[in-house]
Amino acid sequence: MAVDPKAITAEFLKRLGFEATVTEQSVEEMYMLQIETDDPGRLIGRQGKTLSEFQYLINKMVHTQDEDHPRVTLDVGGYRSRIREALIARAKAAAEKVRRWGDIIELEPMNAFDRWVVHNALKHDQAVETRSVEVDGTDKKAVILRPRR
Repeated sequence: MAVDPKAITAEFLKRLGFEATVTEQSVEEMYMLQIETDDPGRLIGRQGKTLSEFQYLINKMVHTQDEDHPRVTLDVGGYRSRIREALIARAKAAAEKVRRWGDIIELEPMNAFDRWVVHNALKHDQAVETRSVEVDGTDKKAVILRPRR
């Protein structure tokens, strides 16, 4: 029996007391579900923490039924899309500084998905290379941009 992440998410939201609409979106190689609700702030939480935890739970439920199913990404009211666009803009601005001045720039510590977004946004830039590095005191890593050798 095929797993239906959209139905799982809709049912979970209903049981939590949210009136929400869940739709599938095609975004690159991701399986993304867009959630529309009258109270997006409660689902997003501070700095997206509640949304990340909710996404973790949905993925656990999906992978319990089908461990080969692609990872599910949740977005509420376009929050993740806006954050992703801002992150890409910051990465490209940093890459421009690297190209112009030849400096090494370290972006703030970020989670694996955000690092993937940065690396992916700059992978075709012939003048700049990116690398993730450990940051002391946190489980996140920073992305370093430097001139390509």
